[in-house]
Amino acid sequence: MAVASPAGRRRGPLRPLVVTLVAGTAATLLAVSSATAGQAAPKPTVKQLKKELAALQKESDKLITDYYNGRINHQKAEKAEKSAREKLAAAQEVYDRESTQLRAMAVTQYMRGGQEGLTLLGNEHDPTALMSKLALSQYLVDQQDARLRGYAQVRDDHKQARDEAKTRADELAALVDDLGKRKEKAEKLIDQIKDKIDQLYQAPGVRRSDGTWVPQLPGGSDNITPRMRLVKMLVKERFAVPFGIGCYRTIQDGGEHPLGRACDFMLSRGGSLPSAAEVERGNEIAAWAIKNSKRLGIMYIIYRQRIWHARTGTWRTMSDRGGTTANHFDHPHISVY
Repeated sequence: MAVASPAGRRRGPLRPLVVTLVAGTAATLLAVSSATAGQAAPKPTVKQLKKELAALQKESDKLITDYYNGRINHQKAEKAEKSAREKLAAAQEVYDRESTQLRAMAVTQYMRGGQEGLTLLGNEHDPTALMSKLALSQYLVDQQDARLRGYAQVRDDHKQARDEAKTRADELAALVDDLGKRKEKAEKLIDQIKDKIDQLYQAPGVRRSDGTWVPQLPGGSDNITPRMRLVKMLVKERFAVPFGIGCYRTIQDGGEHPLGRACDFMLSRGGSLPSAAEVERGNEIAAWAIKNSKRLGIMYIIYRQRIWHARTGTWRTMSDRGGTTANHFDHPHISVY
């Protein structure tokens, strides 16, 4: 299940997230193992999971380094492409100006072409005047030749700048595509690490043969059960949940909140509809809870006017309760046994 997306952006840098999760695992592993004493060892064993996690961590370090190097190359390519575009703009300006002057010269030459010979013949008995006319004509020819040679250089410079700009643009596009693939590969591995870390946790308490769990008493300053506290911690670490998490409340509504066995993971504030990115975050939280329901003792999930129950393993639509929050459009709700 992919977690990082056009919302990656919302989960922070890759490496710090991995380090935080691994550190949290080391700190709580002993407590979790003690809580599950007397039960069958998880499959695979904690030792195997830790070994696999270490291997994944090593591989992720290589991928993150590769991704970082790709970002550096991308930044260099961006600068080169920008410089090429600026050179092309300058060359285009010169090219346009010289083209205009060249066209004006051609028009002038065309207009003068039929008169110049007659003018010179009219001075055939005045050698001084004739030499003066010939000298002026040669000067104009030399000026035109210089203009043509200069224009040819401008034309060549413009073509070179245009070709370079296209080359740099193509290089940048290729690097953007390559960087996207590197990022996607790294994110997939990060997800594997998160999944492996999840497997290191087992819900505390006693599980019955039918898959249900013996109830627990709430405790601590947050007034929730150890099972609910574990689920809350894992969701918070994996998905961030920037709009807050609400768990215990005193209102007796027939649900698990007053029993310390439920939490709401908010996707917006003030009863407003969440953004598309937050709706997707809610989908990811719900999918994660279903995937880990047996191991973590999750009883049911409510999200977007639907409920999933561990007994059936399927979603069903709920009746309209009359509001965004009441219908759980702005948060997934998770209850544990």
